[in-house]
Amino acid sequence: MALIAPRVTAGLPAEDAQKLRYALDGSHDITVFVDGTVHRLPPAARDAVVDLLGRFSRGEAVTVSSVEEMLTTSRAAELAGISHTYLRNMTDRGEIPVEYRGTHRRIRLADIMAWLETQK
Repeated sequence: MALIAPRVTAGLPAEDAQKLRYALDGSHDITVFVDGTVHRLPPAARDAVVDLLGRFSRGEAVTVSSVEEMLTTSRAAELAGISHTYLRNMTDRGEIPVEYRGTHRRIRLADIMAWLETQK
């Protein structure tokens, strides 16, 4: 499991989401202030922050976690939109890497995300 638990944040209230949506619409400069200090984010970090804010602006709930996070087979199957049995069969065939914690299978979030990319 991850050392730091994933953080789940509920969607914004409709009024706040609308204000954020208007602020983001057509915006090209996202500036981060930490304790009054301006920080310019590298493009990849900026894109991640804009994506996060965009999801909030649509009123979506958001989960933030590390790609190194280890998932149970049930959680991995839920995330992938497949059955637990189908996922177990794929790990048995070696299609998705799996690690064992005792007798329990754990699957890296990054491996599930990579598999999902191949399904597009």
